[in-house]
Amino acid sequence: MAQSAKQRRRQLARQHYERQQARRAEQAQKRRKIGIVVGAVIVAVALVMGTLLVSGALGDDDDPVASGTDSSPSADAAAGTCDYRAAGESAVPDLGTPPAIDPAALQTPLPTTATLTINGAPVTVTLDAGAPCTVNSLAFLASAGYYDGTACHRLTTSDSLKVLQCGDPTGTGSGGPGYEYDNENTDGATYPAGTVAMANSGPNTNGSQFFLVYGDSQLPPDYTVFGQITTGLDVITGIAEAGTDNGSEDGAPITPVTLDSVTTA
Repeated sequence: MAQSAKQRRRQLARQHYERQQARRAEQAQKRRKIGIVVGAVIVAVALVMGTLLVSGALGDDDDPVASGTDSSPSADAAAGTCDYRAAGESAVPDLGTPPAIDPAALQTPLPTTATLTINGAPVTVTLDAGAPCTVNSLAFLASAGYYDGTACHRLTTSDSLKVLQCGDPTGTGSGGPGYEYDNENTDGATYPAGTVAMANSGPNTNGSQFFLVYGDSQLPPDYTVFGQITTGLDVITGIAEAGTDNGSEDGAPITPVTLDSVTTA
């Protein structure tokens, strides 16, 4: 039976509505896909930035770094005391923070030497009085056995950067004691062979990781120098001669390197 004009109009209206809904659904699907792509890009950028922040010395700029992001000195630090404040990473293990000291009014002298036992061989370091907050932190962590049996996770062998990096109990390059503190002794700092300095991820983010310079290295004066190797540099150069596990100029030592212990006196 032939459709009435009214039925025909209803059919055309329904078809128009269905086509409109289909177009809206298609547009919504496209928007969802775009949102997913944009979200993925944002996540990817965040991951890249996070990777650069956490493992930058381990990245393109050849800068030894650890973890942490706070770059603002605290009021306590400005007043001359050592300010150990919470950092971004979880403490592994959690030892709390070092005792607060005022470097200008010390009642107990800080240690002047440290002995790092690496793969069973001693490396002695003369500690720098120009970095009292760092020395105080090192002594605190060492006395608690924080470094005992941990890996020196990173070796660099390029012409401009020759360091062995240690001090992360997780062995990943992103671990730390759960606190951070300000840079010291960086004014005009250079990094010749024998230098011992703190790794960081930006200004005033020192934690537990440090690096041993076994060959003259070209770095900006951004890393707290807190000691000089007096004996045992050959232990580090021997490790460096074996190279990295991936054959590149920056990676884990091909022969596992263990920091057996750190003692201070």
